[in-house]
Amino acid sequence: MYRVSDTVRSTHGQDGAIVLDIRQGQMFNLNLVGSRILLLLSKGSAQPEIVDEIVREFGVSRHLAENDVDAFLLTLRKYRLVEEH
Repeated sequence: MYRVSDTVRSTHGQDGAIVLDIRQGQMFNLNLVGSRILLLLSKGSAQPEIVDEIVREFGVSRHLAENDVDAFLLTLRKYRLVEEH
């Protein structure tokens, strides 16, 4: 299970999110799906719950949602925006 790093600040809007990692001084832009995944992570949702929500909200196949969530989580880990716990 992942949690959003304590050094991450984000602002979410109708088009996505702006994310700032205050530890690294880096900013990131997220699209609407990425924004939703980050919000779900910040609320403590586990990966299977996030996949279910993406399928429901965006009307995509489970296979596509699983692949996209996996890839996005790997990217978030790479930039140390999330931590495993």
